[in-house]
Parts: sequence; structure tokens; C-alpha cells
Amino acid sequence: MALLVRTWNLFHGDAVPPERRSYLPEMMELATRDDPDVVCLQEVPPWALSHLDTWSGMQVFPAIAARPTIGPLPSTAELGRRLSRVDPGRLRSLFTGQANVVLLAPRHQGERAGEIVLNAWRFRRAQTQTLGLDLVTRLAWAKERRVAHAVRVRFEGGDRAVVTNFHATGSHDKRLPDAEVRRAAWFAQAMTDPQEISVLAGDFNVRAAISRTLPDLCGPEWGYSQPAPGIDHVLVRGAEATPGRPWRLAARQFDRRLLSDHAPVEVTIT
Repeated sequence: MALLVRTWNLFHGDAVPPERRSYLPEMMELATRDDPDVVCLQEVPPWALSHLDTWSGMQVFPAIAARPTIGPLPSTAELGRRLSRVDPGRLRSLFTGQANVVLLAPRHQGERAGEIVLNAWRFRRAQTQTLGLDLVTRLAWAKERRVAHAVRVRFEGGDRAVVTNFHATGSHDKRLPDAEVRRAAWFAQAMTDPQEISVLAGDFNVRAAISRTLPDLCGPEWGYSQPAPGIDHVLVRGAEATPGRPWRLAARQFDRRLLSDHAPVEVTIT
């Protein structure tokens, strides 16, 4: 049975160029109208989590990466939404926080399996020594919490998989997201039983051409499928899968607007 798995960084529901409204419902319609089996999302504002099941018609498995705040003070998802409505294109995650989500078609069974902080303090400290990071880079790396979370899936046809979704840190120093990709891969391996398919998906924030980790993951030792050409990937191990396919620009347009600054990427598992 062929399975369609897709990943999309939603850019907090914004268009390109940014506008003063959110296009999250329209994005969900585009992302799910061909009945995919799994959709992994990044940069989802937490206020939208309670609406995703209605917008998508799919099961929702979220992980909060950054909670809503007003400066250093904790806030709520609804207050973050109201504050960001002033100018969503410019404010985006400033007040709303952000989440990652795994959507699963209702014909399949899923349960949350675990979560890990990709840029946890101990990990950053160890990488600082290994990579020789300067103070500015270390402070920037600590600024925004990044997580990976895993969902254990039993597909309708009987196959079992663990889907790990994450959004790595964006940095001019590509060694940082590359280190987080490797950390996410080890987390996925720990979550996945030998008889299960492993799906590693999300915004890796690094291209295969400049990554040390991706060639390893897609090589014979790890055995994942081939990456996409950009920074968003869906890698599969334990089953045959197509290389990552980015959508064409026209496929993510709505009313002549280009939705998100990322193209969805998808693979077919056979």
C-alpha cells in the first residue's frame, strides 16, 4: 500500500510577501485535499492547535516548542493571537510562540511516543566545546527552544512506523542545525523498534550539499531514503520511498498569493 507523507513549514500562516492576515485554513485545505496519510507541520502558532482537526479532518499530535509570552512574561495562546493580529506578517511568533504538529489520517491509528529538546543546555555546552563556538553564536542558539516529537503509527494496511517531526535551529553557522539533525536522528532511532518504519521529517534548516549529517543518514549505515534539494526533508528507513519532492510554486498559491516561505516536500512510501 502506497503511503503519502508530507512536511510543510507554515511560516505561521503568512504569505510571501507578508500580509496582515493569516492563511492557516487555506494552507490546511491545500495540504490535505489529496488525502495524505501523514502531514508534518512546523511554525504552527499554538492558538491554531484547537482548530487543526476541523481545518484538516485529520488526527492532531502537537508539540509546543515555544510557549506564548509577552517579553519575559508567560502569556496565553489566545492573547498571543490577538496581539499578533495587529500585523501577523511582522510579529509572527513574537507573542504567539510556535509548535510542531503531526497530522494523521483518521483511517490510521496513532499515539504520541516521546519528545526531546534539540538545543538543550547540556547539548549546547558539549557542542560549544566540540565546534569552538563564539559567544554570539552560543547566545543566538539558546534564544529559541527547538523540539522533536515522535508519533507511533499503525497504518490501515498493518505496517507500523514512528514519525519524528522537528524544526532545527536557523543559523548562519550550519553546524548548529546539522548537530540538531543528528540528535533528532538518534532520538528517532531510540523511539523506533527494529520492525517499524522510521520517518524523519521537518525543517532541517540545512541542505544535503553542505551537511555532514545528511550524507551519513542517507548512506548505508543509517539507510534512510534520499533527501530533497532544499532544507525541508522527509527521510524514510525500513521501507522503499521516493526521494523528497518539493511542490512547485503554483501548487501553494491561493488567490494569487504565495503561501509560506517554504514549499511542502513529500515522499511516497511503497
